[in-house]
Amino acid sequence: MSGQANYRPCVGVMLARRDGLVFVGRRIGTGNAWQMPQGGIDAGEAPHRAALREMAEEIGTNRAVIVAESAHWHRYDLPPRLANRLWRGRYRGQTQKWFLLRFTGEDIDIHVDTAHPEFDAWRWVAVDALLDLVVPFKRDVYGEVVAEFQAIIRAANWPTRDAIHTNQGQPSP
Repeated sequence: MSGQANYRPCVGVMLARRDGLVFVGRRIGTGNAWQMPQGGIDAGEAPHRAALREMAEEIGTNRAVIVAESAHWHRYDLPPRLANRLWRGRYRGQTQKWFLLRFTGEDIDIHVDTAHPEFDAWRWVAVDALLDLVVPFKRDVYGEVVAEFQAIIRAANWPTRDAIHTNQGQPSP
């Protein structure tokens, strides 16, 4: 695993539907902070297994297949007020291995009301809209991940910003 001791090792998941739109969830209690699923890697756990586990834990589905893995680890620092509150100040940020997954289910398979919910709403967005939705301290990492995975999405002829579909946690008709 890459990263220094003061960065929490974790994974991130860019979950894309068949039409190329990407899942984002609104973090509970944050107002309007949206993000893709992410979470820590357990001791002895392979990053790709952690990605699948985190997706299931955060959005209640395992209906996806891994399409790509980021070439390297991405790192961001938390704002000092958050770093001191989260993980009792043990980490200054996170180092993440990102995975692009293709969603094989239907909207009805997604359940953000999990045992330990992290999101209070969710929606599908075009990949190039992600940077407008994420909190500022994660924008650089999201930009790197989008740059790396966007070629794969474009090769599959997936849509861009003008094809945004919003879903506030309700299955599509």
